[in-house]
Amino acid sequence: MKVLVTGGAGYIGSTTASALEDAGHTPIILDSLIRGRREYAVRYPFYEGDIADRELLGRIFREHPDIGATLHFAALIVVPESVAHPYLYYHENVVKSLELFRALDELGCERIIFSSSASIYGSNTGSDFKVSEDTPHAPDSPYARTKHMIEMALEDMSRALHFRSIALRYFNPIGADPAMRTGPYDEAPTHVLDILADVASGRIPIFRITGVDWPTRDGSGIRDYLHVWDLARAHVLAVERFDAAFDAFGGDFIPINLGSGRGVTVRELVAAFETVWGKPIAKEEAPPRDGDVAGAYASADRAAKLLGWKTELPLTQTIADALRWVHEVRPRMLGY
Repeated sequence: MKVLVTGGAGYIGSTTASALEDAGHTPIILDSLIRGRREYAVRYPFYEGDIADRELLGRIFREHPDIGATLHFAALIVVPESVAHPYLYYHENVVKSLELFRALDELGCERIIFSSSASIYGSNTGSDFKVSEDTPHAPDSPYARTKHMIEMALEDMSRALHFRSIALRYFNPIGADPAMRTGPYDEAPTHVLDILADVASGRIPIFRITGVDWPTRDGSGIRDYLHVWDLARAHVLAVERFDAAFDAFGGDFIPINLGSGRGVTVRELVAAFETVWGKPIAKEEAPPRDGDVAGAYASADRAAKLLGWKTELPLTQTIADALRWVHEVRPRMLGY
């Protein structure tokens, strides 16, 4: 199947493009390259442009009329930046997504899979921090609220228009493609494992554990870390089992959590990293960042039932893949 991948030159989008290719599908990449990397996109049919460019979208579907689904990754994703620049996030994430969905409906795309976020649950996680798809939403940052708003709009549009949609709510993807084709690329990283790897390599002087007074077992935030390749596999399964999922679930919109189902604290992640790295890293405690919450981990039962998916790659491999990417592959591929 041909699959349109918006944001396909980004970290998760490009990894998913590789997973689609490995599974026999053809990714068609649409990316503005404002944040994405051209190197990640040029292996496939690639269109540089904006997701709200209706003329460009029309051209893509004229040239690839057999596109069977759209994976929508394109978004701004940095929580502190969203706090400082909320208009930018609402415009880029919400407004442009609405234009994309309208255009996809007019172009006859009947399957949309949206890159959502577990951040929509906010701090509304209960005493054990475990959340299901039915946990009430309480987004705590402009970034999280954009994901929440897009989901609401997508659900309404799916009922009224000619497509159905799945919202995949990510927890905390980390690591790199095990085949080392793509990986994290920000020179100023914001993902925790990327920062740890850069501290280990000396590119960053110290790792800050932001928030140590949360009501968790060791005071640090709790997360549900999963290998980005496991996340990419979930998207492939969502494409392949899209119709079957709706046959089982019903309706026109399905939210699905993607996580390991196990909580790991930031301190525990740092300890696992030091074990794989083989020595301690420089670290210190720091206050929470604007928009931070204690965290959560997933109930992933729905993903197992509807997609036949669960995480497979252990945290130690995730860390090892990240280290190999940062220390061996990224300098050769991207020059830093």
